[in-house]
Amino acid sequence: MIVKRFIILSALFLVCAISFTAQAQSNRRIIQLSGVVLTEDKDGNMHQIPGAHIYVPKAGRGTSTNNLGFFSMAVLAGDSVVISSIGFERQHYIVPNHPSEYLTIIIELVEDVTYLKEVQVMAFPTEEVFKEAILALNIPTDNRNIDQKNLNQELLALMLKTTPMDGPANQRYYLDQWATSQNNRYSPVMNPFLNVFNWAKFFKSLKQDKK
Repeated sequence: MIVKRFIILSALFLVCAISFTAQAQSNRRIIQLSGVVLTEDKDGNMHQIPGAHIYVPKAGRGTSTNNLGFFSMAVLAGDSVVISSIGFERQHYIVPNHPSEYLTIIIELVEDVTYLKEVQVMAFPTEEVFKEAILALNIPTDNRNIDQKNLNQELLALMLKTTPMDGPANQRYYLDQWATSQNNRYSPVMNPFLNVFNWAKFFKSLKQDKK
């Protein structure tokens, strides 16, 4: 008999707790949270972070920033929002009980830098042998032994233009492409050959070339 009463009281307490939580959730105001996610580079300039994740863990909903680092999603007052991106430290933001239905914020993420131990790679068995080899080198002090073709301005400009991107540039390019694909995922795809204005521009350019 005591066990039955305990089970009934536990069930009533659980139902009351669930109803209280549901009522508290319903009383919380809905706010349209918008903002932009930025980061600061080594030169002190601010850049947008495309593809950053804006997520509310308890609610199980979230969104991502577009190629301009902008996001917008509906949240509840008091929600804990997690902002994260690959290569940056995670941040948390508590949605305040804002008097307006719209709230705009700016989130600045800091790069998550991992410092590795110094590794020395040498082709010589000892440092003394390396110093002796350096001192024995006969390095020219003028430009007479340098091929002037390698200093050609056009060649240097071409090398600068065709040099592949480094790691950070590749990451930024990939995130831009990913954010663009997410934005255009549900947008209609237009065929440029069916655009009448494009054909008009094409014929106009042909006439100008003939003149």
